Amino acid sequence: MERNPFRSLERQFENLQRQFEAMGDVWDGEQLDVPKTGIATSRLDVDIADRGDEFVVSADLPGLESDDINLRLSGDTLHSTAEHERAEHDADEHYLQSERARRAMHRSVRLSEPVDEDAVEATCENGVLTVTLPKAEPTALEGTKTDVQTRGST
Repeated sequence: MERNPFRSLERQFENLQRQFEAMGDVWDGEQLDVPKTGIATSRLDVDIADRGDEFVVSADLPGLESDDINLRLSGDTLHSTAEHERAEHDADEHYLQSERARRAMHRSVRLSEPVDEDAVEATCENGVLTVTLPKAEPTALEGTKTDVQTRGST
């Protein structure tokens, strides 16, 4: 049994998000044989592991450096973007086709438990991004305490 009763609903929303992103590829001309804008945009595919005391998010980003990657944690959502712009071509070279000028990837991942924002670590090694998000310590229940009074029975 899952700890989060809304996880199945979240999975449905994630599937819906992937379908909308796939439709965006069609509308961008990728599958309609329409000229491209020069920017290849795609969804960043990730693996998410729950290791008990931390989440580990991994993504393949071949050819990108750490300066090309932007990570932002907003509440329980990790936002990832990666953008790479290739250097200009040498004027003496003649290219028959050039499709790698610029590419961008993005993804927002909602985590099922709060994380310690100050302890998040990210590394990029050999084209693999690894983000470690330690889970936050449980906090006391918030709210106002109400005392229960006992009334005598008659």
